[in-house]
Amino acid sequence: MSSRRETMSPVDTAWLRMESQTNLMMIGVVLILESPIQIEELKNLIEARLLRYDRFRQKVEEKDGTAYWVEDPYFDIDHHVHLIGIPGEGTKEDLQKLASDLDSTPLDFSKPLWQVHVIDRYQGGCAVIYRIHHSIADGIALVRVMLSLTDPENPEPKKEPEPAPSSQSLLDRVIDPATKFIQQGYHFGQEVLEESWDLITHPEHLLEAAKTGATVAAELARIAALPADPPTCFKNPLGGRKQVAWAEPLPLPEVRTVAKQLKGTINDILLTASTGALRHYMVQHSDTDLAKDIHVAVPFNLRPLDKPVTKLGNEFGLVIVALPVGEKNPILRFEKVKQAMESLKKSHQAQVFYGLLGVLGKGPSVLEQTALEVLSKKASLVMTNVPGPKEALYLVGSKIKQPMFWVPQSGEIGVGLSILSYNSEVQFGVVADRKLVGNPDELVDYFITSYNELKSLAVASKP
Repeated sequence: MSSRRETMSPVDTAWLRMESQTNLMMIGVVLILESPIQIEELKNLIEARLLRYDRFRQKVEEKDGTAYWVEDPYFDIDHHVHLIGIPGEGTKEDLQKLASDLDSTPLDFSKPLWQVHVIDRYQGGCAVIYRIHHSIADGIALVRVMLSLTDPENPEPKKEPEPAPSSQSLLDRVIDPATKFIQQGYHFGQEVLEESWDLITHPEHLLEAAKTGATVAAELARIAALPADPPTCFKNPLGGRKQVAWAEPLPLPEVRTVAKQLKGTINDILLTASTGALRHYMVQHSDTDLAKDIHVAVPFNLRPLDKPVTKLGNEFGLVIVALPVGEKNPILRFEKVKQAMESLKKSHQAQVFYGLLGVLGKGPSVLEQTALEVLSKKASLVMTNVPGPKEALYLVGSKIKQPMFWVPQSGEIGVGLSILSYNSEVQFGVVADRKLVGNPDELVDYFITSYNELKSLAVASKP
Protein backbone atom coordinates (compact mmCIF):
# COMPACT_ATOMS: atom_id res chain seq x y z
CA MET A 1 0.00 0.00 0.00
CA SER A 2 1.40 3.36 -0.99
CA SER A 3 1.40 6.36 1.33
CA ARG A 4 2.41 8.87 -1.31
CA ARG A 5 0.14 11.53 -2.72
CA GLU A 6 -0.88 10.63 -6.26
CA THR A 7 -2.27 13.08 -8.79
CA MET A 8 -5.65 12.01 -10.10
CA SER A 9 -5.79 11.44 -13.84
CA PRO A 10 -7.57 14.09 -15.93
CA VAL A 11 -10.36 11.70 -16.93
CA ASP A 12 -10.99 10.60 -13.33
CA THR A 13 -10.87 14.26 -12.27
CA ALA A 14 -13.59 14.99 -14.82
CA TRP A 15 -15.86 12.40 -13.23
CA LEU A 16 -15.05 13.73 -9.75
CA ARG A 17 -16.14 17.23 -10.79
CA MET A 18 -19.41 15.97 -12.22
CA GLU A 19 -20.72 15.38 -8.68
CA SER A 20 -23.73 17.61 -8.01
CA GLN A 21 -26.65 17.78 -5.61
CA THR A 22 -28.97 16.34 -8.23
CA ASN A 23 -26.58 13.74 -9.70
CA LEU A 24 -24.24 11.91 -7.34
CA MET A 25 -21.38 10.22 -9.19
CA MET A 26 -21.85 6.80 -7.61
CA ILE A 27 -21.95 3.37 -9.22
CA GLY A 28 -24.45 1.21 -7.33
CA VAL A 29 -24.51 -2.60 -7.22
CA VAL A 30 -27.16 -4.85 -5.65
CA LEU A 31 -26.45 -8.56 -5.13
CA ILE A 32 -29.28 -10.86 -4.04
CA LEU A 33 -27.80 -13.93 -2.31
CA GLU A 34 -29.37 -17.33 -1.82
CA SER A 35 -28.37 -17.75 1.84
CA PRO A 36 -27.28 -15.45 4.70
CA ILE A 37 -23.61 -14.54 5.10
CA GLN A 38 -21.49 -13.59 8.09
CA ILE A 39 -20.40 -9.95 7.91
CA GLU A 40 -17.05 -10.69 9.55
CA GLU A 41 -16.28 -13.19 6.80
CA LEU A 42 -17.14 -10.55 4.19
CA LYS A 43 -14.85 -8.03 5.93
CA ASN A 44 -12.02 -10.57 5.90
CA LEU A 45 -12.61 -11.18 2.20
CA ILE A 46 -12.60 -7.45 1.46
CA GLU A 47 -9.38 -7.05 3.45
CA ALA A 48 -7.71 -9.85 1.53
CA ARG A 49 -8.86 -9.04 -2.00
CA LEU A 50 -10.32 -5.54 -2.37
CA LEU A 51 -8.10 -3.45 -0.10
CA ARG A 52 -5.01 -4.43 -2.04
CA TYR A 53 -6.16 -1.85 -4.53
CA ASP A 54 -4.80 1.40 -3.12
CA ARG A 55 -7.88 3.33 -4.24
CA PHE A 56 -10.03 1.66 -1.59
CA ARG A 57 -7.75 2.96 1.18
CA GLN A 58 -7.31 6.43 -0.30
CA LYS A 59 -9.45 9.54 0.03
CA VAL A 60 -9.61 12.53 -2.31
CA GLU A 61 -7.94 15.84 -1.54
CA GLU A 62 -7.99 18.92 -3.75
CA LYS A 63 -5.41 21.71 -3.73
CA ASP A 64 -5.03 24.62 -6.14
CA GLY A 65 -7.50 23.09 -8.57
CA THR A 66 -5.77 19.70 -8.67
CA ALA A 67 -7.23 16.49 -7.20
CA TYR A 68 -5.05 13.91 -5.45
CA TRP A 69 -5.41 10.39 -4.10
CA VAL A 70 -4.09 10.35 -0.52
CA GLU A 71 -3.94 7.45 1.92
CA ASP A 72 -6.51 7.80 4.70
CA PRO A 73 -4.49 7.71 7.95
CA TYR A 74 -7.64 6.82 9.91
CA PHE A 75 -8.86 4.08 7.59
CA ASP A 76 -11.12 1.57 9.33
CA ILE A 77 -13.10 -1.06 7.47
CA ASP A 78 -15.99 -0.57 9.90
CA HIS A 79 -16.48 2.88 8.37
CA HIS A 80 -17.30 1.17 5.10
CA VAL A 81 -18.98 -2.20 5.75
CA HIS A 82 -22.31 -2.18 7.60
CA LEU A 83 -24.92 -4.77 8.64
CA ILE A 84 -28.49 -3.45 8.49
CA GLY A 85 -32.03 -4.79 8.48
CA ILE A 86 -34.58 -4.20 5.76
CA PRO A 87 -37.65 -2.09 6.58
CA GLY A 88 -41.17 -3.27 5.94
CA GLU A 89 -41.99 -6.89 5.12
CA GLY A 90 -38.73 -7.59 3.32
CA THR A 91 -40.27 -7.62 -0.16
CA LYS A 92 -38.58 -6.78 -3.45
CA GLU A 93 -40.23 -3.36 -3.27
CA ASP A 94 -38.73 -2.83 0.21
CA LEU A 95 -35.25 -3.69 -1.08
CA GLN A 96 -35.71 -1.35 -4.04
CA LYS A 97 -36.73 1.45 -1.66
CA LEU A 98 -33.66 0.84 0.51
CA ALA A 99 -31.41 0.83 -2.55
CA SER A 100 -33.08 4.07 -3.67
CA ASP A 101 -32.40 5.66 -0.27
CA LEU A 102 -28.72 4.74 -0.46
CA ASP A 103 -28.43 5.81 -4.09
CA SER A 104 -29.73 9.25 -3.06
CA THR A 105 -27.24 9.61 -0.18
CA PRO A 106 -23.79 11.16 -0.88
CA LEU A 107 -20.61 9.34 0.04
CA ASP A 108 -18.42 10.82 2.79
CA PHE A 109 -15.58 12.68 1.06
CA SER A 110 -13.52 12.71 4.28
CA LYS A 111 -13.01 8.96 3.75
CA PRO A 112 -12.34 6.60 0.83
CA LEU A 113 -15.28 6.80 -1.54
CA TRP A 114 -17.01 3.45 -1.15
CA GLN A 115 -19.60 1.77 1.08
CA VAL A 116 -20.99 -1.75 1.50
CA HIS A 117 -24.30 -2.53 3.21
CA VAL A 118 -25.23 -6.12 4.04
CA ILE A 119 -29.01 -6.48 4.33
CA ASP A 120 -29.77 -9.22 6.83
CA ARG A 121 -32.45 -11.87 6.17
CA TYR A 122 -33.84 -11.00 2.74
CA GLN A 123 -36.17 -13.62 1.23
CA GLY A 124 -34.46 -16.52 2.98
CA GLY A 125 -30.99 -15.23 2.14
CA CYS A 126 -29.60 -11.72 2.20
CA ALA A 127 -28.61 -8.86 -0.09
CA VAL A 128 -25.49 -6.74 -0.46
CA ILE A 129 -25.45 -3.16 -1.75
CA TYR A 130 -22.20 -1.58 -2.95
CA ARG A 131 -21.75 2.13 -3.64
CA ILE A 132 -18.50 3.27 -5.26
CA HIS A 133 -17.60 6.68 -6.62
CA HIS A 134 -17.15 6.89 -10.38
CA SER A 135 -13.79 8.65 -9.99
CA ILE A 136 -12.30 5.38 -8.67
CA ALA A 137 -13.03 3.46 -11.87
CA ASP A 138 -15.52 2.85 -14.65
CA GLY A 139 -18.41 0.43 -14.42
CA ILE A 140 -16.79 -2.46 -16.26
CA ALA A 141 -13.63 -2.27 -14.16
CA LEU A 142 -15.62 -2.07 -10.93
CA VAL A 143 -17.90 -4.96 -11.84
CA ARG A 144 -14.79 -7.03 -12.51
CA VAL A 145 -13.21 -5.92 -9.23
CA MET A 146 -16.42 -6.79 -7.38
CA LEU A 147 -16.32 -10.20 -9.04
CA SER A 148 -12.85 -10.64 -7.56
CA LEU A 149 -14.65 -11.02 -4.21
CA THR A 150 -16.52 -14.04 -5.54
CA ASP A 151 -15.64 -17.65 -6.26
CA PRO A 152 -17.00 -20.35 -8.58
CA GLU A 153 -19.07 -23.17 -7.11
CA ASN A 154 -16.06 -25.47 -6.88
CA PRO A 155 -12.97 -23.29 -6.42
CA GLU A 156 -9.54 -24.82 -6.83
CA PRO A 157 -7.85 -25.89 -3.60
CA LYS A 158 -6.11 -23.06 -1.80
CA LYS A 159 -2.38 -22.77 -2.38
CA GLU A 160 0.27 -21.81 0.08
CA PRO A 161 0.16 -18.08 0.94
CA GLU A 162 2.09 -15.90 -1.50
CA PRO A 163 3.78 -12.54 -0.98
CA ALA A 164 1.57 -9.47 -1.41
CA PRO A 165 0.96 -8.94 -5.14
CA SER A 166 2.46 -6.10 -7.10
CA SER A 167 0.09 -3.61 -8.72
CA GLN A 168 1.07 -4.99 -12.16
CA SER A 169 -0.25 -8.51 -11.41
CA LEU A 170 -2.82 -7.74 -8.77
CA LEU A 171 -5.90 -9.49 -10.07
CA ASP A 172 -4.09 -12.64 -11.21
CA ARG A 173 -2.36 -13.26 -7.89
CA VAL A 174 -4.99 -12.13 -5.40
CA ILE A 175 -7.82 -14.26 -6.78
CA ASP A 176 -5.88 -17.09 -8.42
CA PRO A 177 -8.59 -19.74 -7.71
CA ALA A 178 -11.31 -17.77 -9.51
CA THR A 179 -9.43 -15.81 -12.19
CA LYS A 180 -9.67 -18.30 -15.04
CA PHE A 181 -13.34 -18.99 -14.33
CA ILE A 182 -14.24 -15.31 -14.26
CA GLN A 183 -12.27 -14.51 -17.41
CA GLN A 184 -14.23 -17.23 -19.24
CA GLY A 185 -17.32 -15.28 -18.28
CA TYR A 186 -15.84 -12.09 -19.74
CA HIS A 187 -15.36 -13.77 -23.11
CA PHE A 188 -18.98 -14.94 -22.99
CA GLY A 189 -20.17 -11.51 -21.93
CA GLN A 190 -18.31 -9.84 -24.78
CA GLU A 191 -20.89 -11.35 -27.12
CA VAL A 192 -23.53 -9.13 -25.53
CA LEU A 193 -21.43 -6.02 -25.98
CA GLU A 194 -19.57 -6.56 -29.20
CA GLU A 195 -22.04 -8.19 -31.57
CA SER A 196 -23.22 -4.78 -32.70
CA TRP A 197 -20.73 -2.41 -31.04
CA ASP A 198 -17.72 -3.54 -33.03
CA LEU A 199 -15.82 -0.32 -32.42
CA ILE A 200 -12.22 0.15 -31.33
CA THR A 201 -11.97 -1.61 -27.96
CA HIS A 202 -8.34 -1.19 -26.98
CA PRO A 203 -6.89 2.02 -25.50
CA GLU A 204 -3.80 1.79 -27.72
CA HIS A 205 -6.03 2.44 -30.71
CA LEU A 206 -6.59 5.93 -29.40
CA LEU A 207 -3.21 6.69 -30.96
CA GLU A 208 -4.49 5.48 -34.32
CA ALA A 209 -7.56 7.66 -33.95
CA ALA A 210 -5.35 10.61 -33.08
CA LYS A 211 -3.45 10.13 -36.34
CA THR A 212 -6.69 10.62 -38.26
CA GLY A 213 -7.11 14.11 -36.88
CA ALA A 214 -9.43 15.25 -39.62
CA THR A 215 -11.77 12.31 -38.99
CA VAL A 216 -11.84 12.88 -35.24
CA ALA A 217 -12.32 16.61 -35.70
CA ALA A 218 -15.21 15.93 -38.07
CA GLU A 219 -16.75 13.54 -35.54
CA LEU A 220 -16.44 16.12 -32.78
CA ALA A 221 -18.06 18.73 -35.01
CA ARG A 222 -20.87 16.32 -35.84
CA ILE A 223 -21.52 15.62 -32.14
CA ALA A 224 -21.52 19.35 -31.37
CA ALA A 225 -23.99 19.95 -34.19
CA LEU A 226 -26.51 17.41 -32.86
CA PRO A 227 -29.70 19.22 -31.86
CA ALA A 228 -30.79 19.15 -28.25
CA ASP A 229 -33.22 16.37 -27.43
CA PRO A 230 -36.85 17.53 -27.49
CA PRO A 231 -38.58 18.38 -24.22
CA THR A 232 -40.25 15.21 -22.94
CA CYS A 233 -41.13 13.67 -19.58
CA PHE A 234 -37.48 12.56 -19.43
CA LYS A 235 -36.07 16.08 -19.94
CA ASN A 236 -37.19 18.24 -17.03
CA PRO A 237 -35.50 19.82 -13.98
CA LEU A 238 -34.09 17.25 -11.55
CA GLY A 239 -34.86 16.92 -7.85
CA GLY A 240 -31.93 14.75 -6.75
CA ARG A 241 -34.00 11.93 -5.26
CA LYS A 242 -33.23 8.65 -7.07
CA GLN A 243 -35.43 5.58 -7.35
CA VAL A 244 -34.37 2.17 -8.65
CA ALA A 245 -36.18 -0.89 -9.97
CA TRP A 246 -35.26 -4.08 -11.76
CA ALA A 247 -36.95 -6.81 -13.76
CA GLU A 248 -36.93 -10.54 -13.33
CA PRO A 249 -34.10 -11.80 -15.56
CA LEU A 250 -34.57 -12.91 -19.17
CA PRO A 251 -32.99 -16.19 -20.38
CA LEU A 252 -30.06 -15.18 -22.58
CA PRO A 253 -30.35 -18.21 -24.94
CA GLU A 254 -33.92 -17.13 -25.67
CA VAL A 255 -32.84 -13.53 -26.36
CA ARG A 256 -30.16 -14.85 -28.69
CA THR A 257 -32.72 -16.95 -30.55
CA VAL A 258 -35.07 -13.98 -30.93
CA ALA A 259 -32.19 -11.90 -32.31
CA LYS A 260 -31.24 -14.61 -34.80
CA GLN A 261 -34.80 -15.05 -36.03
CA LEU A 262 -35.16 -11.31 -36.58
CA LYS A 263 -31.74 -11.15 -38.28
CA GLY A 264 -30.26 -8.85 -35.67
CA THR A 265 -28.02 -8.98 -32.65
CA ILE A 266 -28.64 -9.39 -28.95
CA ASN A 267 -27.93 -5.70 -28.49
CA ASP A 268 -30.42 -4.79 -31.21
CA ILE A 269 -33.10 -6.70 -29.31
CA LEU A 270 -32.28 -5.20 -25.91
CA LEU A 271 -31.99 -1.66 -27.24
CA THR A 272 -35.26 -2.01 -29.16
CA ALA A 273 -37.01 -3.37 -26.06
CA SER A 274 -35.68 -0.38 -24.12
CA THR A 275 -36.93 1.98 -26.85
CA GLY A 276 -40.35 0.35 -26.72
CA ALA A 277 -40.43 0.73 -22.93
CA LEU A 278 -39.71 4.44 -23.22
CA ARG A 279 -42.38 4.85 -25.91
CA HIS A 280 -45.01 3.04 -23.81
CA TYR A 281 -44.16 5.23 -20.81
CA MET A 282 -44.31 8.46 -22.85
CA VAL A 283 -47.68 7.52 -24.35
CA GLN A 284 -49.14 6.64 -20.95
CA HIS A 285 -47.92 9.90 -19.45
CA SER A 286 -49.40 12.09 -22.19
CA ASP A 287 -46.09 13.00 -23.77
CA THR A 288 -47.18 14.58 -27.04
CA ASP A 289 -43.76 15.01 -28.71
CA LEU A 290 -43.25 11.51 -30.14
CA ALA A 291 -42.47 12.70 -33.64
CA LYS A 292 -38.74 13.08 -32.95
CA ASP A 293 -36.13 10.59 -31.85
CA ILE A 294 -34.64 10.89 -28.41
CA HIS A 295 -31.03 9.93 -27.71
CA VAL A 296 -29.29 7.76 -25.17
CA ALA A 297 -25.64 8.08 -24.10
CA VAL A 298 -24.03 4.64 -24.02
CA PRO A 299 -20.68 4.17 -22.24
CA PHE A 300 -18.40 2.07 -24.46
CA ASN A 301 -15.52 0.09 -23.04
CA LEU A 302 -11.98 1.02 -24.09
CA ARG A 303 -10.36 -1.44 -21.65
CA PRO A 304 -9.40 -4.90 -23.04
CA LEU A 305 -11.83 -7.43 -21.54
CA ASP A 306 -9.39 -10.33 -22.02
CA LYS A 307 -6.79 -8.86 -19.65
CA PRO A 308 -6.89 -8.55 -15.85
CA VAL A 309 -7.63 -5.22 -14.19
CA THR A 310 -4.18 -4.21 -12.96
CA LYS A 311 -5.12 -0.60 -12.34
CA LEU A 312 -8.32 1.26 -11.70
CA GLY A 313 -9.48 4.48 -13.29
CA ASN A 314 -11.82 5.26 -16.18
CA GLU A 315 -11.13 3.86 -19.64
CA PHE A 316 -14.30 4.28 -21.64
CA GLY A 317 -15.90 6.66 -24.08
CA LEU A 318 -19.49 7.46 -24.93
CA VAL A 319 -21.59 6.99 -28.03
CA ILE A 320 -24.88 8.81 -28.64
CA VAL A 321 -27.56 6.49 -30.04
CA ALA A 322 -30.86 7.64 -31.55
CA LEU A 323 -33.93 5.84 -30.18
CA PRO A 324 -36.95 5.88 -32.55
CA VAL A 325 -39.62 6.33 -29.85
CA GLY A 326 -41.99 7.81 -32.42
CA GLU A 327 -42.19 4.55 -34.38
CA LYS A 328 -45.38 2.63 -33.53
CA ASN A 329 -44.52 -0.56 -35.43
CA PRO A 330 -42.20 -2.79 -33.32
CA ILE A 331 -40.48 -4.37 -36.32
CA LEU A 332 -39.83 -1.00 -37.98
CA ARG A 333 -38.56 0.26 -34.62
CA PHE A 334 -36.21 -2.73 -34.53
CA GLU A 335 -34.93 -1.99 -38.06
CA LYS A 336 -34.25 1.65 -37.18
CA VAL A 337 -32.30 0.65 -34.09
CA LYS A 338 -30.25 -1.77 -36.23
CA GLN A 339 -29.45 1.02 -38.67
CA ALA A 340 -28.42 3.37 -35.87
CA MET A 341 -26.07 0.75 -34.42
CA GLU A 342 -24.59 -0.02 -37.83
CA SER A 343 -23.72 3.63 -38.37
CA LEU A 344 -21.82 3.70 -35.08
CA LYS A 345 -19.47 0.96 -36.24
CA LYS A 346 -17.69 3.51 -38.42
CA SER A 347 -17.75 6.21 -35.75
CA HIS A 348 -14.96 7.58 -33.54
CA GLN A 349 -17.44 8.83 -30.95
CA ALA A 350 -16.15 6.71 -28.05
CA GLN A 351 -12.57 7.91 -28.56
CA VAL A 352 -13.66 11.52 -29.06
CA PHE A 353 -15.59 11.58 -25.78
CA TYR A 354 -12.73 9.89 -23.90
CA GLY A 355 -10.27 12.46 -25.19
CA LEU A 356 -12.70 15.30 -24.45
CA LEU A 357 -13.03 14.19 -20.81
CA GLY A 358 -9.24 14.17 -20.53
CA VAL A 359 -9.04 17.73 -21.83
CA LEU A 360 -11.83 18.94 -19.57
CA GLY A 361 -10.26 17.29 -16.53
CA LYS A 362 -7.13 19.38 -17.05
CA GLY A 363 -9.00 22.67 -17.33
CA PRO A 364 -10.95 24.84 -14.89
CA SER A 365 -14.03 23.23 -13.39
CA VAL A 366 -16.25 26.00 -14.79
CA LEU A 367 -15.16 24.96 -18.31
CA GLU A 368 -16.13 21.38 -17.62
CA GLN A 369 -19.52 22.32 -16.20
CA THR A 370 -20.30 24.42 -19.27
CA ALA A 371 -19.28 21.62 -21.64
CA LEU A 372 -21.17 19.06 -19.56
CA GLU A 373 -24.37 21.08 -19.74
CA VAL A 374 -24.03 21.35 -23.52
CA LEU A 375 -23.33 17.64 -24.00
CA SER A 376 -26.07 16.50 -21.61
CA LYS A 377 -28.63 18.35 -23.71
CA LYS A 378 -27.85 15.97 -26.59
CA ALA A 379 -29.23 12.92 -24.76
CA SER A 380 -32.21 12.12 -22.53
CA LEU A 381 -30.87 9.01 -20.82
CA VAL A 382 -27.79 6.93 -20.06
CA MET A 383 -27.76 3.23 -20.88
CA THR A 384 -25.05 0.78 -19.80
CA ASN A 385 -24.40 -2.79 -20.88
CA VAL A 386 -21.84 -4.78 -18.87
CA PRO A 387 -20.79 -8.41 -19.45
CA GLY A 388 -20.73 -10.81 -16.54
CA PRO A 389 -19.84 -14.47 -15.94
CA LYS A 390 -21.51 -17.32 -17.79
CA GLU A 391 -22.13 -19.36 -14.63
CA ALA A 392 -23.21 -18.59 -11.08
CA LEU A 393 -20.72 -17.17 -8.57
CA TYR A 394 -20.62 -17.32 -4.80
CA LEU A 395 -19.91 -14.59 -2.24
CA VAL A 396 -18.62 -15.92 1.09
CA GLY A 397 -20.12 -19.28 0.16
CA SER A 398 -23.56 -17.92 -0.75
CA LYS A 399 -24.79 -18.19 -4.34
CA ILE A 400 -25.48 -14.89 -6.11
CA LYS A 401 -29.02 -15.32 -7.45
CA GLN A 402 -29.36 -11.94 -9.11
CA PRO A 403 -26.97 -9.01 -9.56
CA MET A 404 -27.92 -5.52 -10.67
CA PHE A 405 -26.01 -2.28 -11.08
CA TRP A 406 -26.54 1.36 -12.00
CA VAL A 407 -24.15 4.03 -13.19
CA PRO A 408 -24.72 7.70 -12.39
CA GLN A 409 -26.20 10.24 -14.74
CA SER A 410 -24.57 13.62 -15.24
CA GLY A 411 -25.52 17.16 -16.08
CA GLU A 412 -29.22 17.44 -16.86
CA ILE A 413 -29.74 13.70 -17.50
CA GLY A 414 -31.80 11.98 -14.82
CA VAL A 415 -32.67 8.49 -16.11
CA GLY A 416 -30.38 5.48 -16.47
CA LEU A 417 -31.05 2.02 -17.92
CA SER A 418 -28.70 -0.90 -17.23
CA ILE A 419 -28.21 -4.36 -18.69
CA LEU A 420 -25.98 -7.04 -17.16
CA SER A 421 -25.43 -10.58 -18.42
CA TYR A 422 -24.96 -13.18 -15.68
CA ASN A 423 -25.36 -16.95 -15.40
CA SER A 424 -26.94 -17.20 -18.88
CA GLU A 425 -29.50 -14.53 -18.02
CA VAL A 426 -30.01 -10.85 -18.84
CA GLN A 427 -30.71 -8.43 -15.99
CA PHE A 428 -32.48 -5.13 -16.75
CA GLY A 429 -32.72 -2.23 -14.32
CA VAL A 430 -33.75 1.42 -14.09
CA VAL A 431 -32.55 4.32 -11.97
CA ALA A 432 -34.41 7.60 -12.30
CA ASP A 433 -34.84 10.96 -10.67
CA ARG A 434 -38.22 10.91 -8.94
CA LYS A 435 -39.24 14.22 -10.52
CA LEU A 436 -38.94 12.58 -13.94
CA VAL A 437 -40.16 9.03 -13.30
CA GLY A 438 -42.39 8.65 -10.27
CA ASN A 439 -42.51 4.85 -10.47
CA PRO A 440 -39.59 3.17 -12.31
CA ASP A 441 -41.37 -0.20 -12.07
CA GLU A 442 -43.55 1.08 -14.91
CA LEU A 443 -40.52 1.29 -17.19
CA VAL A 444 -39.44 -2.20 -16.09
CA ASP A 445 -42.88 -3.61 -16.93
CA TYR A 446 -42.90 -1.84 -20.30
CA PHE A 447 -39.45 -3.28 -21.10
CA ILE A 448 -40.80 -6.81 -20.60
CA THR A 449 -43.89 -5.95 -22.68
CA SER A 450 -41.72 -4.60 -25.51
CA TYR A 451 -39.42 -7.62 -25.40
CA ASN A 452 -42.42 -9.98 -25.58
CA GLU A 453 -43.64 -8.08 -28.65
CA LEU A 454 -40.33 -8.81 -30.36
CA LYS A 455 -40.41 -12.44 -29.23
CA SER A 456 -43.89 -12.85 -30.75
CA LEU A 457 -42.68 -11.32 -34.02
CA ALA A 458 -39.71 -13.68 -34.01
CA VAL A 459 -41.98 -16.70 -33.57
CA ALA A 460 -44.22 -15.48 -36.38
CA SER A 461 -41.20 -15.06 -38.69
CA LYS A 462 -40.14 -18.70 -38.38
CA PRO A 463 -40.57 -20.62 -41.65
